[in-house]
Amino acid sequence: MDREGLQTLTKIAGACLVIISCSGLGIFASGQFSQRLKNLEQLRQMIFLLKGEIVYGRSPLTDAFERVGARGRGEIAEAFKRTGQRLSDQPGEPFFIIWQEEIDRIPEKFPLLEEDRQKLKDMGEHLGYLDTEQQERTILLYLEQLDLSIEYLRSHRQERVRLYTSLGIMSGLFLTIVLV
Repeated sequence: MDREGLQTLTKIAGACLVIISCSGLGIFASGQFSQRLKNLEQLRQMIFLLKGEIVYGRSPLTDAFERVGARGRGEIAEAFKRTGQRLSDQPGEPFFIIWQEEIDRIPEKFPLLEEDRQKLKDMGEHLGYLDTEQQERTILLYLEQLDLSIEYLRSHRQERVRLYTSLGIMSGLFLTIVLV
């Protein structure tokens, strides 16, 4: 193979790498969007369980968080378990402080937006020192906000996934044209 043929082959290989990489980023972004929806749905289920433990089971927050955490899986369930454990290990520590710290411990790579984390922290602000009825209202308000977020994500899921994937592929093609 002559030098010119080798350069052409190198350009083609580079172009393919750029297209594949950008396509991969688009697919990753669409996966993150879908994963965020799944995480919010799981969180909703766990908050419903928490409501049941507090309102109907009359469980103290320590037991309620440990039970709900044991029933779930993933990072959110671990945060619930750690919260329950810390509440029993540190009885003088305010619930809100423990809750905020545990939400902050959920890894950044976990697909929740800062807005989602903040709403979750805000829910914890009114739990722990109010009566059962007030705690139920706080949980119901958070569930309402969560339902709105989930509904928005569900209604835009197909178009967003398609958009992210298409943008990845198109940006790869654009970069290839610009670089070649």
